[in-house]
Amino acid sequence: MNMYQWIKLNEHPELMEETASWFSSKWGIPAVVYKESIRTGIIAKESIPQWYVVLDKNEAIVGGVGVIENDFHDRPDLAPNLCALYVEPEHRNQGLAKWILEQTRKEMHRLGFKQLYLITDHTSFYERYDWSFFTMVKEESGTTARLYQIATIN
Repeated sequence: MNMYQWIKLNEHPELMEETASWFSSKWGIPAVVYKESIRTGIIAKESIPQWYVVLDKNEAIVGGVGVIENDFHDRPDLAPNLCALYVEPEHRNQGLAKWILEQTRKEMHRLGFKQLYLITDHTSFYERYDWSFFTMVKEESGTTARLYQIATIN
């Protein structure tokens, strides 16, 4: 992944506004929600939440991911949760999502976590990268969702 740069937002607070807007444009959640979570991660430094982006050679954001305590489900004991993984369409099918997932697993291991969880309906995508179905959870909306897990790596 030589043409990409892994950025920890807690080390680059100057990217908070741009990153919050970028995630908002991808997921339809207000930028202020991302901004608050990113700000908390900048303050917390070595705990959750944490946010990461990938920059291309032109320093444009081409991918990103967050790790939050709970992705709005009824199992707070299953934490932390990966969220908001996104890779720009023109950068897909190059191994970038896999690399982002691996980097995130390494970061969570460094922070002392043994497992990482996520809620998804993109089951085949995550199963391709060794995520395992763990249990069904109830979301705040009342619907049930599949929760996956994976071990962190060093």
